[in-house]
Amino acid sequence: MENTYTLQVAGLTRKLRYFPLGNGLYIAGFVMFGDIELTERCAGELHKICPPYDILITAESKGIPLAYEMAKQRGDGTYLVARKQKKLYMSGVISADVQSITTAARQTLHIDGEDAEKIKGRRVLIVDDVISTGESVLAVERLVEMAGGTVAGRAAVLAEGRDAIAREDIAYLAPLPLFTQAEVMGK
Repeated sequence: MENTYTLQVAGLTRKLRYFPLGNGLYIAGFVMFGDIELTERCAGELHKICPPYDILITAESKGIPLAYEMAKQRGDGTYLVARKQKKLYMSGVISADVQSITTAARQTLHIDGEDAEKIKGRRVLIVDDVISTGESVLAVERLVEMAGGTVAGRAAVLAEGRDAIAREDIAYLAPLPLFTQAEVMGK
């Protein structure tokens, strides 16, 4: 039997596998891709705790289903994605660097000029599936500010690790601890 972490969020229970992070720490892998029930429930629950906003944005890629569903449930059908690579169809690109806990190399997030215009002068909610170090959120915040928007709030399904859990500027549905090797191995 595989050793897993039992997560309860938005009235649902999911079993998450452990993955080594390095330095003897492990994360419980939370992936919303393909779990429509989880995505719909979490989007609805986040709407209950998020501040008022005009438009929402997420960083590519794991937050995309959540942003889509939140926009759909809100009824305006609009959300933006900060892309990890510039695409040929993008122009007037605004970029910000990020070092994520789940990605080895430093990355850059990008929005194009049309998306920047949608942000200008508006209250923007930043959403993601998991906030851990907060680096991705900071990069998206910089994009919002460079585009002339105001960050209305930050929201995630899970706050991972003590630092994220303790943050008062993040609306989240459930905490997700980091784990030691002894905890993962059940010792």
